[in-house]
Order: sequence, then structure tokens, then C-alpha cells
Amino acid sequence: MADIALYFSDDGELFEGRGISNGGSTWFARDFMEMLGYESTQSFEQAINRAIGTCTTLGISVLENFQQCTREIGGEQVSDFKLTRFACYLVAMNGDPRKREVAQAQVYFARLADAARQYVQSAQDVERVQIRDEISGRERGLSSTAKKAGVVDYALFQNAGYRGMYNVDLFKLKEMKGLQDNSRSLLDFMGKRELAGNLFRITETEARLKNEGIRGQRPAEHVAHEVGRKVREVMIQNGGTKPEHLPLAGDIKNVRKGLKRTAKELKKLDKPKKSK
Repeated sequence: MADIALYFSDDGELFEGRGISNGGSTWFARDFMEMLGYESTQSFEQAINRAIGTCTTLGISVLENFQQCTREIGGEQVSDFKLTRFACYLVAMNGDPRKREVAQAQVYFARLADAARQYVQSAQDVERVQIRDEISGRERGLSSTAKKAGVVDYALFQNAGYRGMYNVDLFKLKEMKGLQDNSRSLLDFMGKRELAGNLFRITETEARLKNEGIRGQRPAEHVAHEVGRKVREVMIQNGGTKPEHLPLAGDIKNVRKGLKRTAKELKKLDKPKKSK
């Protein structure tokens, strides 16, 4: 059997050769799993699910890019997906970069989507979009839980969480980070690790408000601050950098724009050539 890593080397000839042409190229997910060096369908499904989540977040049709199907393998009917080139790109970008096959695939697809490279610089940019969307959902949940707990000034409650995690108030944090536009959320400019830290902080704050039956503005602020402080300690212990010193990343609005442009550019590659 050929070295799997060769699927994405040079011009990606082996990968392209596994595509099914039917008015546009598609690849079976189970075949793509093999190309990316995955042996377990369970771990590969995590990459598929994250890719579908990114597609949903961007407002791009999931059904068009992840077509469910049934095929015969070894005399047995199994469920599978037909993936468009853009779906393959998203799966690769959400894959495990420790696998050399995944790393090669990420480079290959980034090269194909070169038109959007000014916005989408790495697989972490793709993950940022999904984490940011998860935070929006969790913030709505926290707001509702805080209201039920008797929080009347949500801005003060929210600031308590930031103060615990960053050791400064939110307005000062924006100034320290160099965010000029006060109308924008700092979350839109955070890197993957910092976003993940805030997602954990928000999720755990909501859990403590519910589990401990917290009631009142001040007790709720105390919980938000305490959870933020603990997240801060873990991030410093694991990474050695204080959260307030983590650099800002590119505007996530531009990353979304770049991913949508990538979808269009990759789709163009598979359009049937017009006969002269």
C-alpha cells in the first residue's frame, strides 16, 4: 500500500484521483479518513462534526457540501458522506495537525484557496470562527441564568468575570490590548487559546450559578470573578503567559469573509470545463 502522506504531496495527484466527477468533484468521507491517516472512525467523526459546525456558522449549505449516502464496502452496506472540495478543506482544517497527513492536507488546501489567504492564515483561524460562535450561544445562556439569579446589572456581572480572568476591568483590558474600536467585542479579535479560555469561563460560571443556587447581584459577581480567577491560574500555569498579555489576532469578521471566499474559489475548481 502506498504511503498515505503522498496523497497531498506536490500537486495532490493521488488525492485528486480519488475524486468522483459528477457535475463537480466529491470524495467519500471514509476514503478521505484514510488519506488523512485516521484509523478510528470515532476520532475522524469529531473532525467531520466540527467541519459541519463551521459550515453552519458561516451560513453555507451543509447538505450541499456534506451529502449523506450509502455505499458498499467489502460486501456490506455502510453509511458515508460525499464531501465537496470545500468540505474536505474544512475537515482537514479541523483535523489533528499532529498527524503528518493532516498537516500536509492543510498546506495543500491552503495553497488551492490562495485567494483567501490574506484573511485565513491557518487552521486555528477556522477553529476561532467555531469557538466564537459557541461563545455567543453560551453568553445567551449565561445572561438568562444570571437574570434568574437576580442579576440586575449584567454589565457589572460580566465585567467581574473579565476582572477575575485578566486582573483588570474590561474597558482597561481593551486599552491594554490595543483595540481602538470600543463598539467591537474583544472576543472578535482573540486567538484560539484565549477564546477557548473565555468559553470555559462562561460555561463554568453559568454552571456554578445553577448548581449553587446563587441569588443576588453581588453573590453572582463574586462567582463570576472567582471562576475567572481560576481560569487565569490554569492558563498561566499551562502556558506561562498572563491572559492580558496574549496578542490579538485578526478580525474574525475578515476570517468569516475569507472562508466564504474560499468556498467559492474551491467550487470554481470543480466546475465542468466548457468545450470549445
